[in-house]
Amino acid sequence: MALHVSVFRKRYPLYKYAVVALVTSGVAIFTLYHPSSSKQSSKSNISGSSAWGLFLLSINLLFDGLTNSTQDYINGTFAPYSGSQMMCAQNLISTLLTTSYLLLNPYLSTFPFLSEHFGSPAASTAGELTAALAFVRRNPAVLQDVVLFAACGAVGQVFIFYTLSKFSSLLLVTITVTRKMLTMLLSVMWFGHRLTLGQWGGVALVFGGVAAEGVIGRWEKKKKERAGKVVKRG
Repeated sequence: MALHVSVFRKRYPLYKYAVVALVTSGVAIFTLYHPSSSKQSSKSNISGSSAWGLFLLSINLLFDGLTNSTQDYINGTFAPYSGSQMMCAQNLISTLLTTSYLLLNPYLSTFPFLSEHFGSPAASTAGELTAALAFVRRNPAVLQDVVLFAACGAVGQVFIFYTLSKFSSLLLVTITVTRKMLTMLLSVMWFGHRLTLGQWGGVALVFGGVAAEGVIGRWEKKKKERAGKVVKRG
């Protein structure tokens, strides 16, 4: 939403800002109140690359938000293009970038900075692609899981891009966050995990925000319908 407003100058009803604030706060509170062991919280175990990791995470979030807002802009500006066409184009570009990285990966070891931050242990030998193919040859049963994982991702993308083309990325993000919270609750019930009081508060904020958006959105829709009927009668 921040990029929608700042980059594309899009405006939303006031309640949508409140909903986003509730959902974001809920996720943040849930994460912050996650219990950690004394070993994990020990200062001696804090990696010196934490700042680099936070920087990469910030870049990821920035481009993720920019992708969503740009997709909304494309859907609104270039109406003939459908969600399936956008999905095809994005996957072609992703495949090109991933293939390029896998082919260049063995050569990253010759550049210390790139090898340290973007390489892998396999990069110093034959590369990640060769290591992955060798792993599949040693464990052929994993190939079925890989294909199933890819198929689930492909089917999921169909629904993602349908939502993008028919509604908006803001609704898609709301659905995604809600799905993750529902998955978390299912994990709690299925595996007998326990949540802290703060985590339950985060869950309440997320679902409270989603529920409020649904109620207010439905009320506004009915209000517009009544106003339209009054105009027709007049």
